[in-house]
Amino acid sequence: MRRPIVAREGWPFVGTLAVLALLSLMLHWGPALILAALALFVAWFFRDPERPVPQEDGLVVSPADGRVMFVREVEEPRFVGGRAVMVSIFLSVFDVHINRAPVAGEVAYREYVPGKFLAAWDDSVGEVNERAYLGLVTEAGQRVLVSQVAGLVARRIVTWPSVGDRLDRGERFGLIRFGSCTQVWLPPGSEVLVRPGDRVAGGETVIGRLP
Repeated sequence: MRRPIVAREGWPFVGTLAVLALLSLMLHWGPALILAALALFVAWFFRDPERPVPQEDGLVVSPADGRVMFVREVEEPRFVGGRAVMVSIFLSVFDVHINRAPVAGEVAYREYVPGKFLAAWDDSVGEVNERAYLGLVTEAGQRVLVSQVAGLVARRIVTWPSVGDRLDRGERFGLIRFGSCTQVWLPPGSEVLVRPGDRVAGGETVIGRLP
């Protein structure tokens, strides 16, 4: 079944702005025009396009639209349990903010961590900002962790799956409202196919291969 063009989480914002625009029209067309423009922008922000998901075994797709900020080998104690390759992606307010599963697997870990709201392009946001983690275990037993990180404007993270749910590669699993960062940790030995500065599309761009 085809999903709505605008994610349902955006409807209350769009509806409120549209109603305010109509009410303002009774007073003056200037504020009404501004509110109508904001309603259109918010509808565009919450757009949820269909994406062709690559099907080759072992591929890792981008969990978000945006620009790759950095690729690093790090310690990841929460879920991967040791050395991991991290890819960090910055989402501006102009990017699609729907998050997608980088690999197919069972949700084995989920955690929400309250925090600050630093600018999402800051290197430290993944450690200090509000964020939500989702850990996936593939059929081969490989562990992949993805994190939704709130930014300077984003103040609301939405994560739909529960522990025990199964996600397909490229399947939508949540969204972040208004500017943010998404990070993914891959098991050691994974091949990373993107580098800082690359533009990626959630669920469509191949960012790596599992070992």
